[in-house]
Amino acid sequence: MSPDGAARPDGTAPGNGATPRSGATSGDGAKGERATLEEKARRRAMLIRAGIYIFATHLFAGFVLLLFALGDRK
Repeated sequence: MSPDGAARPDGTAPGNGATPRSGATSGDGAKGERATLEEKARRRAMLIRAGIYIFATHLFAGFVLLLFALGDRK
């Protein structure tokens, strides 16, 4: 890296040396698409977990109500 932070003779920006100064980076579209797919997968997994938790909570509440109903009978 040059001390003044200027571009190197090979055209890369200072820093990690991997990004060309022209702004043309390969694979940006693929990374964005993969991130979108990962986000959709995470959202889907979260919705499935939330559905399971809601179902289990209602099942437990129904069981408790059944216990109260059976306990109230004489």
